[in-house]
Amino acid sequence: MLRLIERERTPRPVMLYAVYMYFQGLSLRAVSACLEDLYPRSHVSVWRWVQRFSQLNRFFTVGRVRCFLVDETWIKVGGQAAWLWLAFEPYGRFFLGFYVSRTCNILTAELFLQGLIDRYGRRPVYSDGADWYPAACRSLGLEHHVYDVPRGNLMERFVQYVKDRTEAFDDYFPCRGERCRLEHVRGWLSYYMLSFNLFKRRDAFKSSPIVLLSQIIRGPKDPP
Repeated sequence: MLRLIERERTPRPVMLYAVYMYFQGLSLRAVSACLEDLYPRSHVSVWRWVQRFSQLNRFFTVGRVRCFLVDETWIKVGGQAAWLWLAFEPYGRFFLGFYVSRTCNILTAELFLQGLIDRYGRRPVYSDGADWYPAACRSLGLEHHVYDVPRGNLMERFVQYVKDRTEAFDDYFPCRGERCRLEHVRGWLSYYMLSFNLFKRRDAFKSSPIVLLSQIIRGPKDPP
């Protein structure tokens, strides 16, 4: 059984619903305002819930993974440049993984692809042909292809969708540290990946996303 919170003042379904609203596009302050009449909580509390539930993504598995569509995009973290590496499964339309780095080179591409291998096994990789992907695939023994038009368009839309969402709340990820290690960004993205796979594809599941999240937290039911 997964135990995220030992002593909690706010009921867990309320916390999950607050996080759900946040990933549907509301700002932290807007979510806090929505809770005001039921369970008054600050926007800081909502942000803590987002970070707290980020580890749930480890317990969610996608369907069959046939290939990796990969790409990278430039983002800002506290005013400093960073790179967001993204992987997408085109058949099931799943958000497969991400990697956040300060550099964009072959070594970073290898680390990104190795994380996908560790989770899903070896699959063909499709990219836009940037130099680091073919080299990283050769190093890892992966089959590499350049996008055809349908896959390229699909990946472009996915990357733009994720990037628009990261910029919907603020142009920068909230960051107060001068030498940020990007852990809060990884936590945010981890839950966002889970929310994308559950909330954006709700028709593929028999239960609502909130029920599914509660089941993930509780784990399998104890035998009678």
